[in-house]
Amino acid sequence: MATSGLQHVAAMYAGVVAPPLIVGAAVGLSGTELTFLTGACLFTAGLATFLQTLGIWKIGARLPFVNGVTFAGVAPMTAVVAATKDKSDALPIIFGAVIVAGVLGFLAAPIFCKAIRFFPPVVTGTVITLIGVSLLPVSFGWAQGPNPAAHEYGSATNLTLAGTTLVIVLLLRRFTRGFVKQIAVLLGLIAGTVIAIPFGVTDFGPVADAQVVGFPTPFHFGAPQFQVAAILSMCVVMVVSMTESTADMLALGEIVERPANEKTIAAGLRADTLGSALSPLFNGFMCSAFAQNIGLVAMTRIRSRFVVAFGGGFLVLMGLCPMAASLIAVVPRPVLGGAGVVLFGSVAASGIQTLARAGLDKDNNVLIVAVSIAVGIIPITAPNFYHAFPETARIVLDSGISTGCVAAVLLNFVFNHLGRPGLVDAQDVTHPMEAGEEIAVAR
Repeated sequence: MATSGLQHVAAMYAGVVAPPLIVGAAVGLSGTELTFLTGACLFTAGLATFLQTLGIWKIGARLPFVNGVTFAGVAPMTAVVAATKDKSDALPIIFGAVIVAGVLGFLAAPIFCKAIRFFPPVVTGTVITLIGVSLLPVSFGWAQGPNPAAHEYGSATNLTLAGTTLVIVLLLRRFTRGFVKQIAVLLGLIAGTVIAIPFGVTDFGPVADAQVVGFPTPFHFGAPQFQVAAILSMCVVMVVSMTESTADMLALGEIVERPANEKTIAAGLRADTLGSALSPLFNGFMCSAFAQNIGLVAMTRIRSRFVVAFGGGFLVLMGLCPMAASLIAVVPRPVLGGAGVVLFGSVAASGIQTLARAGLDKDNNVLIVAVSIAVGIIPITAPNFYHAFPETARIVLDSGISTGCVAAVLLNFVFNHLGRPGLVDAQDVTHPMEAGEEIAVAR
């Protein structure tokens, strides 16, 4: 049970620590504070996993379901940071928005599980693709170095380290199997860090300064602040997160031969949203399902929810050990950039896999994807496109994930639902990270 639980942690560790690294770097946190934020996200991911696997009352799907910080919130959170003049207020504003979005999501869970038909693969695939595309520029920035003002930013050394890490990850994915293949990104980060030591870009200061035992002090970065634009942005992310979690529960239910009904989905969504609402109390971000762990369940055929709960226990322990959390702060940014190309690119590829099953032979669906992706990449390709809008509105508009999601949902409603006597024909709801799995949905 311990080794199987640890394997789940290894498969999702890089995905958990990436969001706090991105947001923390945007805020300008020190190495010590970045370590604290990373540990807090590990701790809250463990608590959210407990809620899903063990459950209390009507909360928790009670499936082998791993929860952690959702990638969908990264771009909106960095948009909040960019729009906040005093960066010390950025994290409290984000935490306040996540709390409100979590509470609203918890209340809406019983209704949302009935409305999932309005979020078919053409919508979820578009949004997941935009998540990956929106995050890729972050990995490109990491590959160049930590400080754009430094003379070595974008140097041949930094780019070589990033390229070497990328090659190591690819070789591990190509020529290894099983457990080693699952943790290829983690092994790539370790190897890249070791290779970077002779170049003088590896800083072990965060580990030396970290304590062995610690606790994520509630509201360490300040009391939550509630800003309307940030709340709206995170509510959009919550809808995306709930949509992905629903698809994950449907897929996981088939894998463990316990099909997820509306009651199971509602309980799972309550765990997701409650975990997200409580996460900011301990300085964590919005939580959602980790789809790569569903693939791990299918591969290992170990279907016990208690094994995954054991993995959640490991996450909690890592969150309570600042020294363990500080290890990721040691990894040089160029090394993170090389691994990030695989990590974030895989998210985009997963969205494309879902779109491949979304009925793109229909003109309506092609238009939905085309326009939604175009709207979603505006903040990436033309960062100043919305410069004439108020700063509060730009928190939402500068997030390609938020605008792309809204566009996809509205266009899908107009083209595939509006004006018809009934809903569109039944469509397969596919697991967003695993193409090729058909799941019959009762209508």
